[in-house]
Amino acid sequence: MLERLFQLQAHNTSVKNEVLGGITTFLTMAYIIFVNPSMLAQTGMDQGAVFVATCLAAAIGCLIMGLYANYPIALAPGMGLNAFFTYGVVLGMGYSWEVALGAIFLSGVLFILISVFPIREWVINSIPSSLKLGIAAGIGLFLAIIALKNAGIVVQHPATLVTLGDLSSPSAIYGFLGFFIIAALAYLKVTGAVMIGILSVTIVAMILGHNEFGGLMSMPPSIAPTFMAMDIAGAFEVGMISVIFAFLFVDLFDTSGTLIGVGERGKLLDKDGKLPRIKKALLADSTATVIGAGLGTSSTTSYIESASGVAAGGRTGLTAVVVAVLFLISLFFAPLAGSIPAYATAGALLYVAVLMTGSLSKVDWDDVSEAAPVLIAALTMPLTFSIAHGIALAFVSYAIIKLLSGQGKSVSVSVYALAAFFIIKFVFFP
Repeated sequence: MLERLFQLQAHNTSVKNEVLGGITTFLTMAYIIFVNPSMLAQTGMDQGAVFVATCLAAAIGCLIMGLYANYPIALAPGMGLNAFFTYGVVLGMGYSWEVALGAIFLSGVLFILISVFPIREWVINSIPSSLKLGIAAGIGLFLAIIALKNAGIVVQHPATLVTLGDLSSPSAIYGFLGFFIIAALAYLKVTGAVMIGILSVTIVAMILGHNEFGGLMSMPPSIAPTFMAMDIAGAFEVGMISVIFAFLFVDLFDTSGTLIGVGERGKLLDKDGKLPRIKKALLADSTATVIGAGLGTSSTTSYIESASGVAAGGRTGLTAVVVAVLFLISLFFAPLAGSIPAYATAGALLYVAVLMTGSLSKVDWDDVSEAAPVLIAALTMPLTFSIAHGIALAFVSYAIIKLLSGQGKSVSVSVYALAAFFIIKFVFFP
């Protein structure tokens, strides 16, 4: 049955390799089980329900990717997108979490349409690579400032906007400790470095009396507080249009980059460097986002951590199915997830920020018409506390700089259209 479903022999793999790959991938991305509920709970969402939604959305996404697309790529609510959901849309712009879930749902539907109809290559290829790099770096810096804020390392200041917090406070010490542990273990290529860092800080805080142990296992909490609670009608407000596009673009770029990156690592690309069955893979990702919104979590996306499972031997969808099973088992560890303090996840956020800002090394800094929009995207996301604003200003600056520098013909129509749309929004719907 497994051979018929996953074509193991054709991919030169075995059940043992696939299971090992699945376990490895899960260990490298399991931190989302702790981080996502903690982050989304700040919007007023029930933390237990978000925990269940996170595990279920990840499991369903992995099953679709494994059984339908037959790729060793795991999915879960994405880092960056959950931060934008919480700090940008709900706490920053003042929308309810129900409306924010509605925006996630609509972005997922648009993603499905892009995947089904033959426009996905046009959309992906028409966006300049420099903007994709700038958006990735901006999200990384966005995560970084959130991490520093959650740990109390950076605090607000009436004169300078932000300033250094009390580094002698337990939260700051634990935040740095978690980051140092994760970075060191990642350098040593220890599987599950992020999860080990989070749990280590949590345990140390418990021993020293700075955190309480809520238990290890129990029956899963009720998902009722968030299940189908999304407000789709509220998401049709004019001010939410750029938010929906932000969710869509980040998910689309992130997924496309992950698919190609993991595919290259696992030698899954064809002779032209393209990923076979990319339509199925994109449909798996977009469908998981729609389902995740219904369950009660931010955008579900493909994880670059899947590369670790591929390196361990995973080559087919069986790897993703193994990850799905492990996420379902995780449903019974809700008390442990609820015991994780914000400062314990701050180190994980800061580490992910390091990975994402690494995209700046690929920017052509000698071409200022490419580099300037990258800097605009990277700086405005954390400073405006909005991924949507960063994306919008990046498109506007790219189009205008290229036009004024005599390179207007090199810019795609879609970039001009989006730039015009964002200008209209800023001027008439601020």
